[in-house]
Amino acid sequence: MILALALSLTAFCQNSLPEIYVEGDSHHVQGIAYDRDAGRMYFSFTTSFVVTDMAGKVLGSVGHIQGHLGAMVFDPGSRKVYASLECKDDVIGRGLSDFAKGRSMFYVAIIDVDKVTSVGMDSEDNEAFKIVCVKEATKDYHLKGFGPAGEEFEHFYGCSGIDGVAIAPKLGKKGGKNYLYVAYGIYGDNSRNDNDSQVLLRYDLEKFGRHAGKVRFGEFYSEGPAKPLDKYFVYTGNTNWGTQNMAYDKASGKMFLFVYKGSKERFTNYDAFSFDVSSRPVKRGLLGVLYDRSRHPVVGSWEDPVTGIFFKYGSTGVSPLGDGRFYFSQNGKSPQTGKQYCRARVYRWNGETFVPED
Repeated sequence: MILALALSLTAFCQNSLPEIYVEGDSHHVQGIAYDRDAGRMYFSFTTSFVVTDMAGKVLGSVGHIQGHLGAMVFDPGSRKVYASLECKDDVIGRGLSDFAKGRSMFYVAIIDVDKVTSVGMDSEDNEAFKIVCVKEATKDYHLKGFGPAGEEFEHFYGCSGIDGVAIAPKLGKKGGKNYLYVAYGIYGDNSRNDNDSQVLLRYDLEKFGRHAGKVRFGEFYSEGPAKPLDKYFVYTGNTNWGTQNMAYDKASGKMFLFVYKGSKERFTNYDAFSFDVSSRPVKRGLLGVLYDRSRHPVVGSWEDPVTGIFFKYGSTGVSPLGDGRFYFSQNGKSPQTGKQYCRARVYRWNGETFVPED
């Protein structure tokens, strides 16, 4: 019995994970990722990428990032972090990518974490920090649609760029090969009805990385896949800035989308949404979109909405552990230093919401 108790205690200690506190600078945390093999955490603080140990000690960082570094996901197979990176001429890009005036473009940054070996590395001309252009999102951002009275709308589907990223199986499949998913940011404009779905792009993880190139500051890198493998629409109702973070939980088979809640009165306006990855999307027309009459793979509908969740964390960072647990970012500004901080804490999905592990 003593041996069994000791083994049980050892297993508990191995599974229990610490809370991690780290400070950035003047921009708030956007994404986090846990590296089980190396015992590290990765953080995006908008203009910097930070590596810490599990005690929160900073081991390395990359700064001088051109644009808005957002949500992240870690791939243990390639040992690379995939993070959304926006270089755009709007309120989000102001002060971060001023060179983009009139020519916004969107990227996924691919960060080779084992090459981030010191604090204060530069993103420019760095083997550790490469980028791939997300051409589909860039195209939709620059296209113009129209509403029921013929009014012109900027940006197809309300596309404001990209934010959430995840690694998961193909929608409609249970398990199997994993793919890279990239979610649109979406303007929460209440005067239009074409912006009530989340847009997810699916890419082959290995082939996607073949397009990667180094950063040249002040220049636009244009290499990337011509098209995604699939373009899904998840009908959630209105959000403010779309899917901020996205996570796939292998244990439950669910994809979770974390948003800044919307404000249209006809919707409940949740903080997050979930759906089963194994459920096959249905090809149909897009609700509220008059300028695109094509049929697309759609998850959820007005009659059968995806599951909404009230939960105040996730929009500034989430990292799935694969066993129903997640690291969630709790962000704030330190009154002592004036710097933005992230407190990463473990929560568990209980089938309805997320509850603290401790």
